[in-house]
Amino acid sequence: MHDYAVTNDVLHTGAVVVFYHPDRACVGRANLLARTVRCVVVDNTPGTTSAATLGLDEHVIYIANGANVGIAKAINQGVRALVQDGCGSAILFDQDSEPPATLLTELPRSIVREELAGRRVAIAGPAYDDPRLRGVAPFVRFGWWKLKRIAPEGNAPVDVDFLISSGSCINLRYWDEIGPMDDALFIDFVDLEWCVRAKRKGFRVLGVPWVRMTHELGGEPVRVLGRAYPMHGPLRHYYQFRNVVALIKRSAMPMTWKSTEIIKLPVRIAIYCMWPSERAEHLKMALRGLRDGWRGRLGPYDPREAETPR
Repeated sequence: MHDYAVTNDVLHTGAVVVFYHPDRACVGRANLLARTVRCVVVDNTPGTTSAATLGLDEHVIYIANGANVGIAKAINQGVRALVQDGCGSAILFDQDSEPPATLLTELPRSIVREELAGRRVAIAGPAYDDPRLRGVAPFVRFGWWKLKRIAPEGNAPVDVDFLISSGSCINLRYWDEIGPMDDALFIDFVDLEWCVRAKRKGFRVLGVPWVRMTHELGGEPVRVLGRAYPMHGPLRHYYQFRNVVALIKRSAMPMTWKSTEIIKLPVRIAIYCMWPSERAEHLKMALRGLRDGWRGRLGPYDPREAETPR
């Protein structure tokens, strides 16, 4: 009976798709998902709209926030809707994610196999292929001063330290025990912080190497000394620099991770603020992020507070 319950719970899979100014292709992908799994669309696009106006399938659960409330809060809203709907697992997607059909079945099944063997799994995710960067990205574990990269090979799940949210499958059996995503972070490092928290509570974070998903990390990359780095806009860099400093200050974050981020900070400032156009704006927002992270000012960026001393 226990085995039957585990299998049924996890394999009752739902999907959470976060919208932000979606185009017709984004809507089409969500409708396609809804034909296979229970699908929740959480729309962070400012303004008022409806599922019918967007052209969403009637089977999609649509949550319109009317404002950009951040990726963390949107994921929490979507997961909560799936829990209420009786789902046992939730696969998270960006609006431009195009998962292969195997992802929707293989990730939940991988969790089931580990659970039946007595190993508690919080989340499982695919290997990510970004043709603009280095092809299939390795899985990652934290190490002193440098991340340990693990090639996504073989037919066994790989224990990793974190997964990016898009394409990952959360085991909802443990959602309440681990807790929701930290919505104070708003965006960036949200998935990493949640994975760290799950591992501290004794759960596993698994990479599934035989499942691949094409996924573009960031905007058009820049090349520095032969290596490609994903580029973002100035506001996104504000969140990146702010959140890394805020998390470095948290005692719960692993010292190994902190050591690598301290090494990366000056490199990121040089690359993200010196190579793109609008260099001054990128640098200004990065420095503002560093300052707000140190002060513990989290949540959505508020330009009205930018020059206000705390």
